[in-house]
Amino acid sequence: MSVQIENVFAKAKQGELRADAIIVGYTPGNQTLEARDPFDESVIGQVEACTEEQVNLAVAAARASFEQGEWRKLAPVERKQRMQAWVALLEQHQEELAALDCVDGGKPISECLKTDIPETINTLAWYAEAVDKVFGKVAPTSDDILGLVVNEPIGVVAAVLPWNFPAMMFAWKVGPALVTGNSVIVKPAEQTSLSAWRMVKLAHQAGIPEGALQLVTGLGEQTGMPLGLHPDVDMVSFTGSTEVGRLFLQYSAQSNLKEIVLECGGKSPQLVFDDVEDLDSIVDDVLAAAFWNMGENCSCGSRLLVQKGIKEALLDKLCSRLESWTVGDPKEAATMIGPMVEPVHFNKVKAMVEQAKEQGARLRYGGNTPALGAGHFVEPTIFDEVSPDMTLFQDEVFGPVLAVTEFSSEEEAIALANNTQYGLAASLYTSHIGRAHRVSRALKAGTVSINCFSEGDITTPFGGYGQSGFGGKDNGLEAMEQYLQKKTIWYNQA
Repeated sequence: MSVQIENVFAKAKQGELRADAIIVGYTPGNQTLEARDPFDESVIGQVEACTEEQVNLAVAAARASFEQGEWRKLAPVERKQRMQAWVALLEQHQEELAALDCVDGGKPISECLKTDIPETINTLAWYAEAVDKVFGKVAPTSDDILGLVVNEPIGVVAAVLPWNFPAMMFAWKVGPALVTGNSVIVKPAEQTSLSAWRMVKLAHQAGIPEGALQLVTGLGEQTGMPLGLHPDVDMVSFTGSTEVGRLFLQYSAQSNLKEIVLECGGKSPQLVFDDVEDLDSIVDDVLAAAFWNMGENCSCGSRLLVQKGIKEALLDKLCSRLESWTVGDPKEAATMIGPMVEPVHFNKVKAMVEQAKEQGARLRYGGNTPALGAGHFVEPTIFDEVSPDMTLFQDEVFGPVLAVTEFSSEEEAIALANNTQYGLAASLYTSHIGRAHRVSRALKAGTVSINCFSEGDITTPFGGYGQSGFGGKDNGLEAMEQYLQKKTIWYNQA
């Protein structure tokens, strides 16, 4: 274990970790929330509990910075250079950031080291490189007219983050919003604020102006809602539950009609057809889709639709492979399944497991809550014979619970897959290229992966259909577009 990781774990054990608001000209206050380790519920530190007062200070500073132009008026190449300096610092501190997300969110340290933090850094590096490669247009006009279509930053952007991927979602929002010249205020989830605090500190060290990137911490009702209602916030980009996403639309309507981009829940299907040549080859992808990050993932492949005739064989292979998935302390390198993020969420997931039993779903694997740490664990769980009228088929669990449903035909598989209010992601497994094309086009989902589980990468937009998303996408050049507004300049040269 590296020195950076050991230092974070030691500070967590002593309760010395802290995340305060980072606002221009503001001295952190004494109102705090306890930060707890989801594994054993020990207090690992404090998070400042901001209120509307701190939100107003941050917005005022962001607006002043934007109007002054200390960031937005820099040449794109200069913004790129400072972003790259930030990336270099993040690379130096990546093990520290991984450890912070581990103790703060209960995420397995191996995943933080191998996936979350490298992808966080890659995202910010990619947007830094892209900043000077977004062009405006010249309109086709007569010789005496010059018509320009130019891109301008939208203004003050609030990035409201979820708790399941603290560092990665920070990068998904802040990267494109910041490189396009906006002033950004980050509001991390109160459960997982530590890595966001550290990354903002490193950004300022790299030369990004304090007014261009600030942090407010605390409860959603006290910080997120004031951001949504503030008349001087031009845009909110939110990732989280559909329920809270609806609130931000209301806040926009009640205030200044600010732009709203939502990435919300999902109930993503995995379709397995009987023409798959080798079931063993798909087992790891199916399990990763269902149980990666303890199922606390909006694109989680939580519905497994399997063609009649191969279901029993596939389930046997899935259950056998799950025997090697280690459930335990996320600080241990071998752990693959950590605890639920907090007791309230654990109780919700546990209740949905019990409800599935009551509604007649057949438990095929797991279903237990191991008495490890503080006891907030749900082991990987598979239910078979889940019908579309069951809660487990329709509602997002956000935990390690897989619902299995059998189908007979391609048409039935598509109908079952689309029988949801959500439409974030889907996976399908088939050896027939024609079927792959037909089904991928028929599925109502923002991302469809064929013969794998994938959300794409930084080059491709990520967002959903239906109640999974609204107003825009994360990732890709498409994400940059939503943080820009277009202006037409019509010049009569006669």
